Amino acid sequence: MTEEQEAIRQETRKVLKRFSKQRGNLVPILQQVQAQLGYIPLEAMVEVAEFLKIPEMDVYSVVTFYNQFRLNPPGKHSVRVCLGTACHMKGGYIVLDAWKRRLGIDQGETTPDHEFDLDTVACVGCCTMAPVTVVDNEAEGKTSPTRVDGILLSYQLEKDKEGKETK
Repeated sequence: MTEEQEAIRQETRKVLKRFSKQRGNLVPILQQVQAQLGYIPLEAMVEVAEFLKIPEMDVYSVVTFYNQFRLNPPGKHSVRVCLGTACHMKGGYIVLDAWKRRLGIDQGETTPDHEFDLDTVACVGCCTMAPVTVVDNEAEGKTSPTRVDGILLSYQLEKDKEGKETK
């Protein structure tokens, strides 16, 4: 077992100490594990299953059923593409495809450098700005594939600036 896997198991055990071993605590336990770790890794699911004395598959089934749970670690920057009715009609799926291509990941994944994670939301309440992308809780309205490039360029420039300042 790697150091990272052991650290995940230890953090999960800390969360488990706050709960009784009732199966009804499964969702609240998973919510707390995700709050602690940022996602729910396999090692955490195994610990939870052992704690509640239930099959690991039951834990995995709950994690994959509810879209509130993440199986991948979050990126430094969170990208959420709105696919509500207005955004859908104005090209939300085209914007989602642009993000996928530019980041080289699919929905629900994180870039290998852990810089960005990508997901969708049902609605962000900015319908007049459709299609909308939310990056780090900042709504970017009238998003187009070209705008996706601009957003990524601004993050790259900021990263480059930070790199120069630390040298």
